[in-house]
Amino acid sequence: MVAAVAAFPAALSAYSPLQADAVCVDSVLLSEADAFLRSLPEGLQARQEEAVRRAMKGDFAALEAVRQSRNVPPALPADVVATDISDTYRLYRPASCASGRLPLLIYLHGGGWCFGSINSCARFCAELSRRAGVAVLAVDYPLAPRYPFPHALDASLEAVGFARDNAARYGFDPDRISLGGDSAGGNLALSAAIAVASGQRHGRLSLPAGALRSLVLFYPVVKAWSDGSESWQSYGSGYGLDASIMEAFNEAYAGPSDARQPLVSPFCAASDALAKLPPVMMVSADRDILRDQGADMARRLRESGVAVSHRILPSTVHLFITVPGQQRAFDMAVDAAAGFLAED
Repeated sequence: MVAAVAAFPAALSAYSPLQADAVCVDSVLLSEADAFLRSLPEGLQARQEEAVRRAMKGDFAALEAVRQSRNVPPALPADVVATDISDTYRLYRPASCASGRLPLLIYLHGGGWCFGSINSCARFCAELSRRAGVAVLAVDYPLAPRYPFPHALDASLEAVGFARDNAARYGFDPDRISLGGDSAGGNLALSAAIAVASGQRHGRLSLPAGALRSLVLFYPVVKAWSDGSESWQSYGSGYGLDASIMEAFNEAYAGPSDARQPLVSPFCAASDALAKLPPVMMVSADRDILRDQGADMARRLRESGVAVSHRILPSTVHLFITVPGQQRAFDMAVDAAAGFLAED
């Protein structure tokens, strides 16, 4: 496993059509991604978009049906222990580390701020805990459009406070708490980190600026609007995240707030706010409307002086963290996160 983790960044940074090993990796990623796309039910995204837009008008029946259909707990590895601390938090620990202080990753699921649950990210959280030997705290947060910004962000910040306050009780190392998420969850993780690093107070919470050790992000939303980028135009239909449903997600989450408010769209944060962030690992999907905004975010972070590791997995599409079907991409992402957290 250590060798696989170490090889991950080198294999991708050295990616070239002239290298047989890189071509082999790319061909597996491509074949799995294409098979995954063929497996998606026809018209699924359009139906989900309609459910979100109906909910924005007050009819939640279709959206609740979508949520229930996706809320299925997966089978977990036998060597990982999952404990439901509450309706909001589920803790994963390696069975071999039943006691002792472990590094902690607080994880926020994706789903356009409108779908998803603790169950939807369970496979990733359990596998990362197993491979990295860390604790992972999965978080359920209030979903849009009933609960638009800042409800989910506040829940994310509360999770950081909970972890710090309960480190001794649950065996976390309070000095090694990281925050992560995929897609909309990546947005929440980055936005929460900006709020923490800037010392912003939220309700009764007042978290120290150094409360977070690092960030682990998978294809995060950093611009909550149609950015018109090359990836947005090229992959806006038929690649696992259609532009039209992303637009509905953005509208549902932002609600009456300005979509370009920095805690809604982290790309809009001032450079001095970004400069206070801890090290960031970001893994993006190649054929994804969010690819270019992720690259833009990585560039802004670097320009602000933040230590950033950003990789784009060739040929992949959105959803490889939470929806089975792109196993190679999933494995590479888990190994990358495990290696990053080990170095942190």
